Amino acid sequence: MAVDEIARAARVNKALIYRSFDSKEEIFVLTVVDYLAELEARGAGQPGTADPVAALRQVCERYVGFCLDYPAFLDCGLALMQRPASELRELVSGAVLFRLGRAMAATLGPLERILAAGAERGVFAIDDPDFMANRLYAQVLGSMHLARIGVGVRESAPGVAETFDLDPERVHEACVQDALALARITDGAPA
Repeated sequence: MAVDEIARAARVNKALIYRSFDSKEEIFVLTVVDYLAELEARGAGQPGTADPVAALRQVCERYVGFCLDYPAFLDCGLALMQRPASELRELVSGAVLFRLGRAMAATLGPLERILAAGAERGVFAIDDPDFMANRLYAQVLGSMHLARIGVGVRESAPGVAETFDLDPERVHEACVQDALALARITDGAPA
């Protein structure tokens, strides 16, 4: 999206945007930061559980539900993920990157702790909880776009594409099941 389009959508002068932000990417970053703060706030009032599997399901349900509630979060999150980190560092101020890092850490930290606790108890077969938390975050962002567009594509005959409807709730449940499968839930015995 061009800055002109952002200015039109926000009904402000383009010069005001350039005075407030170093780049279009800063707008995306700060939008993601705001969304992540809201996602974190949603989890703050919910009771936790000592069962790592139930806790992982609870966190994934909240995150997937958030993605369904806020499709613009998906757009901004994926727009940021399209750029290598080195390129993003050139386009966004250090202060804004710091805010993004802090928001991401606040979002991923609880997930990482659940995954680490489950691995420590032998419930999850995970070597690197930090990597897995980031992987789950990115996987859900991508998968929830299927829920947003509501359409899948398949080959109905060789070389012939056909679309089919996708129920957002089916994608929702698949995301949660995928997260549980990625954690490779064991039978409770150390892996």
